[in-house]
Amino acid sequence: MPAPVRALAEWSWRLLVIAAALAILVVGLWYVRVVTFPLVAAALLAALLGPFCTRLRGRGWSRGASAVTVFVGFLVVVVGSLWAVAVVVGDQFGDVADSVRSGLREVQTWLDSAPFGLTREQIDAWFLQAGQVVEENQEVVTEGARSAATFVVQLGAGLAIMLFALIFFLYDGQKIWSWILRLVPRAQRNTVAGAGAVAWRTLTSYTHGTILVALFDAVFICIVLLVVGVPLAFPLAVLVFFGAFIPFVGAFVSGFIAVLVALVSVGFVAALLVLAGILGVQQIEGNLLQPFLLGRMVRVHPLGVLVAVSIGVLVAGIIGAVIAVPVVAVANTVGRYLAGGLPPPPPPTVGPVGRSDSDHGQETGSA
Repeated sequence: MPAPVRALAEWSWRLLVIAAALAILVVGLWYVRVVTFPLVAAALLAALLGPFCTRLRGRGWSRGASAVTVFVGFLVVVVGSLWAVAVVVGDQFGDVADSVRSGLREVQTWLDSAPFGLTREQIDAWFLQAGQVVEENQEVVTEGARSAATFVVQLGAGLAIMLFALIFFLYDGQKIWSWILRLVPRAQRNTVAGAGAVAWRTLTSYTHGTILVALFDAVFICIVLLVVGVPLAFPLAVLVFFGAFIPFVGAFVSGFIAVLVALVSVGFVAALLVLAGILGVQQIEGNLLQPFLLGRMVRVHPLGVLVAVSIGVLVAGIIGAVIAVPVVAVANTVGRYLAGGLPPPPPPTVGPVGRSDSDHGQETGSA
């Protein structure tokens, strides 16, 4: 048997074993996704909030006090933002409804004219047919409502698990990471500890960089909406902020909604101005901010980002799209570290899930 054929066969069965192991792992994680996704979200939030706990501990705060302070501050910011959005929407809802009705009449008039040449009777017939379709498929609508109710229950349970895990990641992350290291054979413990430190540093850089990019998009697109005179500028800016966490898809959807609101509430020219402003902001973000803020540690080729987001959407929907890029960034960095492409990381102030220097030294020193 020629040597290249033997080598190819050895590579093939090993790759098949690795692929099978990964498939079993993915299927298992998907089966318990109600727990898996909240834990992943809690880890991302812990990477975001961990440095704030570190600063408080450096000023003499205890672990409990720093964790509770950062956790409560995070809740205040999130709940306060949602409350402000609700207040703005409630105050402007009547004006927006009037603008939307006026905008829809303009769109209907536009459809009546050339080049479409649609009559009002045709448009009304389409709306009537749409209503009949909904009535004829009432069972499907009812089943969809049940599925939505189940999703809401699962979302509430996942949110509770995420918040519960987050407070413990911030408070007791060092013990969690030490326990994980004890499961690793002693001969590989130093390597795993270094890979964990690199992975956590990458995840922290990603979350902080993404937050700053999202803030940039939200602030400047909000300014564009205010200058053009589009209502609900602040709620739309919040939507843009959260949309920035989903590469490609989030920017497209949030931008489309902003342009649509401008079209039906202000007019065609305003929609074009909003579209131009959004494209300008996203060009600055993609060409200047992301390379500067995310840096070398998190840099992933745009094609890799596109493939990762596409696979994430296929596997886990919106949640998969959100976690795809940080997973690929961490895998890329850890792979480079294990292959010797990155130098050993310095002892971190806060390592994976909040581990401390002292615990890290105890665990790896005994290896």
